[in-house]
Amino acid sequence: MQWLETERNYSVHTLDAYSFDLNDFFTFLSGYFGEMNNNTEEYKPSLNDLKKLNVIEFRAYLAWRNGNKRKKRNGKKSEPSRLSTARALSTLRNFFRFLEKEGISDNQSIQLIRTPKLPKSIPKPLSTSEAKEALENFGTLPKISSVYNGWISDRDVALMTLLYGCGLRIGEALQLNVNDVPTEGTLVISGKGNRQRIVPVLPVVLHAIKKYRDNCKFKLKQNDPLFVGMRGKRLNAGVAQSQMRKVRASMKLPKSATPHAFRHSFATHLLANGGDLRTIQELLGHATLSTTQRYTEVDSKRLLEVYRDSHPRAIA
Repeated sequence: MQWLETERNYSVHTLDAYSFDLNDFFTFLSGYFGEMNNNTEEYKPSLNDLKKLNVIEFRAYLAWRNGNKRKKRNGKKSEPSRLSTARALSTLRNFFRFLEKEGISDNQSIQLIRTPKLPKSIPKPLSTSEAKEALENFGTLPKISSVYNGWISDRDVALMTLLYGCGLRIGEALQLNVNDVPTEGTLVISGKGNRQRIVPVLPVVLHAIKKYRDNCKFKLKQNDPLFVGMRGKRLNAGVAQSQMRKVRASMKLPKSATPHAFRHSFATHLLANGGDLRTIQELLGHATLSTTQRYTEVDSKRLLEVYRDSHPRAIA
């Protein structure tokens, strides 16, 4: 997990999911090899066991996983979806890649298993007016929640303005320290896979951050986290998501209106106003153009709606 965090720069949410998948995998191996060795006690898989795993045994794990209704982390039972199966395979590939990189084991069998085909997911951005209203509502959250302090309202406005104005992932924004924020110009972001990108910072973003820092009850030093919680520690993504739920409820927005929706909105609104895909790809930090191309489907859908609402032949 430390390798994924430091070398691959994976988010806390992804690390949590990968940890869950690895525990699941070793639970299967314990029963599988324990039965093979007629071991009635709990069997602990060895490094030698990992080296000997073949395609059939990896498929046996997936069959066990799909056929066994496991308790999810929230306590509810459900069948693993194709998406979670794909994530489990990604977990195992990364795990065996790490073992190979460290010279511990070289087992390529997992690479021979195909990832299940996933349905195409289309980003669900906020409209321009919804994004603007949501940011304004963060500034008035004390009226929605009595536990708010004024500076926390300023913090949330600054955070969400940063997500929308720069197209950052929530994890990227929360990783920032005070000294990462420029007084003007651009911001250097380390994204997934430790890929660095340069993002322009709008004056409105810098203004929101300055207002938050001026009003923050903690005197943040250069190496301190930029966004902090009630106790002055680095802000947790769950807190930001909780605050977004309050705004979402007040505006009666769909569940897709999460902090990440501001990133989707950033890309979609750029594309709608003439931004080219390559530039948007660089700004978002996508490894491939195909990931960015999903936003063209959103824009095409919007154009079709405009056509249906506006064209005289469509209305007739």
